This record gives sequence, C-alpha cells and structure tokens, in this order.
Amino acid sequence: MTPVQLVQTAHERGITTLTLNSPANRNALSAALVAELTEALSACAEDPAVRAVVLTHTGATFCAGADLKEATGVPPAAEGSAPGPAGSGVGSAAGAAQVASGTGPAGDSAAAGRDGAGASGVGSAAAGAPGSVGPAGWGAGSAAEGQPAGAAHAAAGGTGPAGGFAAVGRDGAGASVGSAAYVLVRLMRAIVELPKPVVARVSGHVRAGGLGLLGACDISVAGPGASFALTEARLGLAPAVISLPLLPRLDPRAAARYYLTAERFDAPEAARIGLITLAADDPDAALAPVLDALRAGSPQGLAETKRLLTAEVLRVFDRDTDDLAALSARLFASDEAREGMTAFLQRRDPVWAR
Repeated sequence: MTPVQLVQTAHERGITTLTLNSPANRNALSAALVAELTEALSACAEDPAVRAVVLTHTGATFCAGADLKEATGVPPAAEGSAPGPAGSGVGSAAGAAQVASGTGPAGDSAAAGRDGAGASGVGSAAAGAPGSVGPAGWGAGSAAEGQPAGAAHAAAGGTGPAGGFAAVGRDGAGASVGSAAYVLVRLMRAIVELPKPVVARVSGHVRAGGLGLLGACDISVAGPGASFALTEARLGLAPAVISLPLLPRLDPRAAARYYLTAERFDAPEAARIGLITLAADDPDAALAPVLDALRAGSPQGLAETKRLLTAEVLRVFDRDTDDLAALSARLFASDEAREGMTAFLQRRDPVWAR
C-alpha cells in the first residue's frame, strides 16, 4: 500500500502549494508531518522555479498543534483506556489525541477552555531549534549562531523520531518535552528564513502550534470558517515557543487578552490584531491578486525584502528559543498542567476553576 502523503505538493506558474493532509488527526504536528513539511520547504528553497509558497490544508482544521497521541508514547493497544487520576499524566492516547486536535469530549464547538486546550499546551512545547534545513545560509542555525548546546543538539536531530518528537511519558516528561520543544521552533524558523514568501490559506480551525505556523508565514488569508484560540493558560501552561513569531506581530493589548483569557476569535478579529493579513469570504479569490503580484516580483528582490521584514522576528528566535523551550518543559511537567489535562479528559473543571 502506498503511504499517504501528509504534505501534498502542487506547482503552478511559480507558486508551490503545500497542503497539510492529515485530517484524521486534524493536521496535528506528528513527527512524520513535520519531517515531510520541512523537506518540502527545503525543496522550495532550492528550486529556482518557485517564486512563492502557499501553505494550506485539507479538512476542517488548518493545524491542531502537537500530536499528543504520538508524543505521549502510549501504544495503540492502550487507546480508549480511561484517563488516569489527577497528577498521573494525560491518560489514554485516544484522549490525548483529542486534546491535541482541539476536539475533546465536547467537540470543537466546546467552550474556549476545552477546545484545543491540551494541544495549545503541548503544541507550544512541541517546537524546534533553528536547524540545518535547505541550502547553506538558509535555516542553518547552530550553536555557532550563539545558541547553547541544547539548541545545537536539537538542530542536529534531537532525540525523537524524525529529529525530535521524543516520547513524552509520565516519568521524565519535562526532559522529553524539552527535547521535543525544539522541533516546532526549527519548523517555524524554516518558514521565516525561507528566501521566498510563504502565504497561508486558512479555511478551518487553528490551535496551538498551528498559530505558530501561521505567525511564521509572511502573508495569510482566512475564510469565514476559520477560528483561533490560545488556550494554554486554562491548562496551567503558557504559549511559550509559539510566541517567537507571534508576539513580534500581534497587537500587544490583543495578545494580552487572548493569551490570558483563552477566548476563541474569528478571522476578522485575527486580521485586526495582526495574526493574519486578511479575512475574506472567499480566500482563493482574495489570494489571486496577491499571488499574481508575487509572480511579478524579482527572486532577489523578494528574498532581500523578506530578509528586511523578518529580521526582528529572527532576533527574537536567536534570543529567546532556549528560555521558552525550557519554560514549556517545566510547565508541562508540573502538577497544575497534569491536573489541567486530566480535568479536560475527564470532562470536569480543574480544581482552580471558579
């Protein structure tokens, strides 16, 4: 049987479209999907026929964040088992996958505190150090760039499959998540450093690490079916590494509101606060003139202009990656985070809710 392509590639008139194609887990950032997307971005960087990249998705979700079913390391036979008691971990693999996907027991229409909450927490932790992806001079982060040894280790491949999604079990969760934390950073940085514009087309839900991918893109358009949420605070976590591309772009007052309250918001609000470029009833129609304009751009002109636009974001990556990855690991291993995820899986409020 031919394996399913988790990232589909199509090319038309200078524009390469990369489509996240793992709807069964709501395009969660599994090791396989991250590896395929990183490889596809590297190929786009090297191909002179590619003027710009469109990043889009199949299914009703652009990206739900980390694939907790994979990250927890629970074997398939354990799927469907009851979640463990408070403080014992995240429970079953199936339940963890629900948290990661943003559906959970109540579905995606659940209140902001429950939809995608777990994914927001661990999706934030599932990040990557600036790694060597693509030709020399692009995405070639290493300890030589001033990153400590931990970042260099992750850039060299980390400890989990495909360079980083190490199993995150009940014991030593902090260390495992600390290793996994560099994988998403590496992917987000690959988007930011790609010497060609990356345009996101969103027609579904975006949670957790998905917001990090969106923040890394240069231009983004979202349709009326899109929704967004940063629900980490409700699980005893924080939107740590995804803040690397997000905070430099977001309106500070809006970031404070949505980081702290975990409220869900729509595409027009996402455009108002700087998360996306444009909210449109028809994303494809809205993108058509944008893509035509990019086709008319000089390869050198586009690359150097993007370098100017992303300079501050990359300074934030250089400065804060290790601190935020460590924060993700510490919070994810905490008693409060275990209580938050367990409460979600058990369909109850956490002990701190009032």
